[in-house]
Amino acid sequence: MLLHYLKLAYRNNLRDKSTFFINLVGLSTGLACALLIALWVADELKVDKFHEHQGRLYQAMTHHSNENEVLTGEETQGLLAAALQADFPEVELAVQTGITIPQPFILSVGTKKIKTYGNLVDSAFFQLFSYEVVAGDKTTFLKDKQSIVISEKLAKKIAGQSSPIGQTIDWEIIHFKGLATVTGVFKVPENSSQQFDFLLPFQVYQEMSGEGIHWGNFNAITYVLLNEHADVAALNKRLPAYIQEKADWDKISLFLAPYTDKYLYGSYENGKQAGGRIEYVRLFSIIAFFILLIACINFMNLSTAKSTRKLKAIGVRKTVGANRQMLIGQHLIESIFIAFIALFVALFLVYFLLPSFNILTGKQLLLAFNTKMIAGLLGITLLTGFFAGSYPAFYVSSFQPVQVLKGTIKGGTNVVWIRKSLVVFQFALSIILMVSVLVVYQQIQFIQNKNLGYDKENVLTFPKEGLAAQNTSNFISQLKNIPGIINASSTNHPFLVNSGAFTTGISWEGKNPNEEIRFANLNVYYDFIETLGVTLKEGRDFSKEFGAEADKIIINETAAKIMGLSNPIGAMAHLWGEDVTIIGVVKDFHHQSLHAPIAPTFFRFEEDRLVSMIARIEKGQEQAVLSQLQSFYQKNNPGYAFDYTFLDSSFDAQYKSEAIVGKLSLYFAILAILISCLGLFGLVSFSAQQRRKEIGIRRVLGASIMSIVQMLSLDFTKMVFLAIVLALPISYFIVQKWLAGFAQYYLAII
Repeated sequence: MLLHYLKLAYRNNLRDKSTFFINLVGLSTGLACALLIALWVADELKVDKFHEHQGRLYQAMTHHSNENEVLTGEETQGLLAAALQADFPEVELAVQTGITIPQPFILSVGTKKIKTYGNLVDSAFFQLFSYEVVAGDKTTFLKDKQSIVISEKLAKKIAGQSSPIGQTIDWEIIHFKGLATVTGVFKVPENSSQQFDFLLPFQVYQEMSGEGIHWGNFNAITYVLLNEHADVAALNKRLPAYIQEKADWDKISLFLAPYTDKYLYGSYENGKQAGGRIEYVRLFSIIAFFILLIACINFMNLSTAKSTRKLKAIGVRKTVGANRQMLIGQHLIESIFIAFIALFVALFLVYFLLPSFNILTGKQLLLAFNTKMIAGLLGITLLTGFFAGSYPAFYVSSFQPVQVLKGTIKGGTNVVWIRKSLVVFQFALSIILMVSVLVVYQQIQFIQNKNLGYDKENVLTFPKEGLAAQNTSNFISQLKNIPGIINASSTNHPFLVNSGAFTTGISWEGKNPNEEIRFANLNVYYDFIETLGVTLKEGRDFSKEFGAEADKIIINETAAKIMGLSNPIGAMAHLWGEDVTIIGVVKDFHHQSLHAPIAPTFFRFEEDRLVSMIARIEKGQEQAVLSQLQSFYQKNNPGYAFDYTFLDSSFDAQYKSEAIVGKLSLYFAILAILISCLGLFGLVSFSAQQRRKEIGIRRVLGASIMSIVQMLSLDFTKMVFLAIVLALPISYFIVQKWLAGFAQYYLAII
């Protein structure tokens, strides 16, 4: 019987090639989109899921409360890990790492210098996290302060095919230097949220921090492994009082969050978990479902319309003994048959599109046919075929043979309304996708063109290293002598990379002693404000003409407003135990993502502990200046590669996720519209065939081609218009929720 049904399906599709082609293109495109999205979603969901103790692995997080909101961060005190392990029996193991340093380390082996990124961690790091050990004993990793463990990729750069174990490496960052021996080699998988090329002992970080490791300073990240019987909820109730007792701050609270949730659920709003990348996973899962649904609706509509041609054949089959179950089975087999053909076409499309898709998403997805993958493909295809063919099958099988053979059934009013409703529904889905994509695109354009309060164009940033690390003043003086460089300065971290650069250690006359306000702080060199193009509203910049500037600060407008200073110039503040004088106020500017509101900010003068150089280049002289800087580096910093970025590129990189989402959504929305239009084209063609006698009579009577086109398209135009009316309010609420994640956005009406 199954073979018979397949033969009938083949003959029916061969007889009506146009409908078969439209159904095949729609279903194969929908399945290809769904498969691409499924590969991306599966890759997102498996990030950090490779750790052996993932169910018991947690990260310590802090809530900082102020008058208006609760801010959540991952920075903790450098003493917290040891204290938690000592004071809580539920904590089986606790380790800490330094805050991720955005500056690359320079590793030297002989004359070879390699710039790469790493971290400083406790010796028990590899007991907590299950990174693959390629060489060495993980139980003794980093026990020695002069040890270092490196990635397999870095090991090949250093030692080639030889073993790097026991090899000596000189490391350097800013004005810190050290010597370490390789004791192990590890491998970091692609699905790890932490990516690093080497690890140094945490004792080195403590030495680099000087007196900075104490309960009042949040300069470490803490991870804990709970025992199997630990009650996390009960533990989280005890931690706020515990940390407030240690730090003596009643505005700080501590809690533990599952480590494997960090990647997907890393966003917090006012102290509550508020999504993160999981929103993108949900978004694209919905898009995949909608595109597949639109393709299935096309199949339903065309199959139902086509079935009116076969009413007499169905009547005859029922008369000679075919029951309803047999007719339903025949139509479902036919639709599943087309779905499997569409699957093979979809796999062919995915195979050729996957390299481009990987470039767009920045991933390394593979079409691997394992048992799970094959089962998933078969399941989706069967469901798609069953769903797409279900309504036509039950609709056709419901006809009474007597009515069919007498010709009293012509398709039915109800089925026409259902068909029209499905067309409206699929176009509404497509329009929702398109409107949402346009809003995402406009928001990205708004971000890229918004006045940020500084001029990000033609600003070059590069690490402070070599000669620059030894003498900032001399290095900047030489930079300014290069033709095409308008001005140059330095700061304590790469601009726009502000991790951990906040403090509550500032007070002033009239400040509420029970209120803790987080200030962003930037340590800068002379001419930083002028080089960046920030507007000085009142007062002055740091200058050599005024002698020592270490006890002076410059604040932004938001800080002046929060501090309640109507005349801030000359006002005194108390910063980290020292009195400082406000000498200037700058207009507000965005030195963070536009997702966040402008924070109260102050600049503090610094000369030595700076990590990033910044130079403004004359417009049109970029290539000439870069060429001279390359020569300058070769002469003054032999062995150091000149790595640089332009500030506008760094700014755009903050919105990489949004840009990827925008592009992917655009492509998928266009495909959804095309699939819908393809189905509409099929229905219009079918309608034209049904009414060809009427069209012939109208043409004989003098009707123009345009009037015939209007007659055929009027009903479908009404359906599309109704879809627009229904889709726009829904689109409004969807984009409103997405734009709420930005402090400033393009659509003022939202």
